[in-house]
Amino acid sequence: MFYKVNQKEYRQILPGIGLKTLVYGQKTLFSEFKMEKGSLVPNHSHIYEQTGYLIKGKIYFTVGTETFAAEPGDSWCIESNIEHSATVLEDSLVIEVFSPIREDYLP
Repeated sequence: MFYKVNQKEYRQILPGIGLKTLVYGQKTLFSEFKMEKGSLVPNHSHIYEQTGYLIKGKIYFTVGTETFAAEPGDSWCIESNIEHSATVLEDSLVIEVFSPIREDYLP
């Protein structure tokens, strides 16, 4: 599967948070998130391992009992079933990979 830039619109998954699923296979899903300053990702957990990279902006993460402020160039990996949340401190652009694929993120 190939993705050609700007083929798809973002779909809103939470207030101020848009998602584009770029490509996916049998075991991984590659996505882009556009996040507005002040947006919140509430505390949650899921079966997916989640690996991310911050392209621009600033996001405050809580993962389990740890917290960190991600800035451009920072990356993370959140293991399956670990509670996590995020507060978007600046307009941000994030790339994330989920494994196994998230059915709810499929186009």
